[in-house]
Amino acid sequence: MSTAILTGQPVPGSPLEGDLRSLGFDVRTARDAADAETLVGAVPADQRVAVVDTRFVGHVHALRLGLTDPRFAAAAVPGAVTVKPEARGALTRALRTAVGAGGAGAVTVAADTVPDRLAETLEAADVDVYRPELGTLVAAVPADPEARNTARQAVAAVDDEAVRLRSAVKARDGFFTTYCISPYSRYLARWCARRGLTPNQVTTASLLVALIAAGCAATGTRGGFVAAGLLLLFSFVLDCTDGQLARYSLQYSTLGAWLDATFDRAKEYAYYAGLALGAARGGDDVWALALGAMVLQTCRHVVDFSFNEANHDATANTSPTAALSDKLDSRGWTVWARRMIVLPIGERWALIAVLTALTTPRVTFVVLLIGCGLAACYTTAGRVLRSLTRKAERTDRAATALADLADTGPFAGALATLRGLPGLAPALALAGGAAVVATSALTSFGSPWPVIAAAGYVITSGLAVARPLKGALDWLVPPFLRAAEYGTVLVLAAKADVNGALPAAFGLVAAVAYHHYDTVYRIRGVVAPPRWLVRVIGGHEGRTFAVTVAAALLTNTDFTVALTALAVAVALVVLVESIHFWVTAHNRGAPAVHDEGEPA
Repeated sequence: MSTAILTGQPVPGSPLEGDLRSLGFDVRTARDAADAETLVGAVPADQRVAVVDTRFVGHVHALRLGLTDPRFAAAAVPGAVTVKPEARGALTRALRTAVGAGGAGAVTVAADTVPDRLAETLEAADVDVYRPELGTLVAAVPADPEARNTARQAVAAVDDEAVRLRSAVKARDGFFTTYCISPYSRYLARWCARRGLTPNQVTTASLLVALIAAGCAATGTRGGFVAAGLLLLFSFVLDCTDGQLARYSLQYSTLGAWLDATFDRAKEYAYYAGLALGAARGGDDVWALALGAMVLQTCRHVVDFSFNEANHDATANTSPTAALSDKLDSRGWTVWARRMIVLPIGERWALIAVLTALTTPRVTFVVLLIGCGLAACYTTAGRVLRSLTRKAERTDRAATALADLADTGPFAGALATLRGLPGLAPALALAGGAAVVATSALTSFGSPWPVIAAAGYVITSGLAVARPLKGALDWLVPPFLRAAEYGTVLVLAAKADVNGALPAAFGLVAAVAYHHYDTVYRIRGVVAPPRWLVRVIGGHEGRTFAVTVAAALLTNTDFTVALTALAVAVALVVLVESIHFWVTAHNRGAPAVHDEGEPA
């Protein structure tokens, strides 16, 4: 329960008290600023508290946006201010300042000025007070009856429920999602909200539907493929609904953002596995294509993550290429063309669903690989051009984030203590990674040469992260390292040419990819994974070296067993540690966040 304290003389006929109760507030009334300070002190320390002007006139959704958003420690709209427990001390000090502003007597301070004065005092004390953009919504404190009547007319002229529904939809989304899903999924979100469902429950439902879709695809029958395509689309509808429900009801949480982002990856990659199993039932082995699609899509995401982290807080962040991109993003058809060409999740899942229903798994994967490959070239080339033409100074925080994304293990970590070569980090990562993948591909299975190349990869990857990753193209280091590790596993499993090797490799890459995605969301939400976890699972270079050694020393069949064992071991360690971390962080009240989703 949250508490709202009304200040000032009651206004006859005002719906304010009922509106606040509908938002979950226990409403109390203060006579003046001193009484408000007393009432705030009586509220339990673990509760949100709001101070609201009794003259407030506005939409209920304006109050909801200003007083109930869990992402911010302090927030305000005209006539109302709220703080979460972590900012209660600052609010108490601000109240004392408001009381003291009246001189010797607290009653000389006009009580109905308290909320706005508190917000100004909090900001003066360097408290970040969130002020939501209300748009057409009304939030006002009329000074006289005439102004109050005008404000009420303004409230009546705007349907705040329609505004609430529109704002539930992500502001920037793909063409398919915007025009084919959101027009009705927003109403599904409202339906869920009115029945008390949470975004996490809808997220879980979306995962279950996608897993059923994967099971249908695994049957290998035409009916199963059609059902799989339809269920995948329904899973995407639910995937959109959970975010819209979070925005509609302001139910944001760190755990919810992690579940939403992680389950998206789990759904897509489980569906790939289902298609591969279905194809195998029909006598067509497409596991290499399925694994290739997962590797490509994961590397695309790493490019997105690394580029965004590198430039998140860069200073002097200007670029002619970025200016051109912004210009194209503001003009008609080019906006949608640019959003579609990167094959975002909506377009990608629609493509997969249609191809599954109408063609074969092999055709589905080939088209997907071509489309994602072209999209990767387009986005990566644009980001390289931006980086080369951008005059920016990257911060220590960005360098730390890129180092965490690199996932450097104990072997390369030991070499990272050496003095690296300035400006060569991306070249070193690319050269070492390309060498181990190419050597694995060009030599026969069981050859020692991939082991030698992997040893060289340990050295080059260690040197690549020896210096802080602040160079113009240093954000390419993590994607190069991901491509090297995943590509080596894919190539060696394919070269083994034995039943079960590629599915085992698929499982290993899926487990490692989960760890890499988890690292991204931890950096964004709380803190990077502990170093002991990275050391236990070997780091990217340790796993790559281990896989090449297994391929050189074991028979084809034993190599498959080794891949399976490694996949199970990595999955158990990262899943147990990750789930424990996120649940603990949620229970401890980690700052609420909301992930708007990745463009790819």
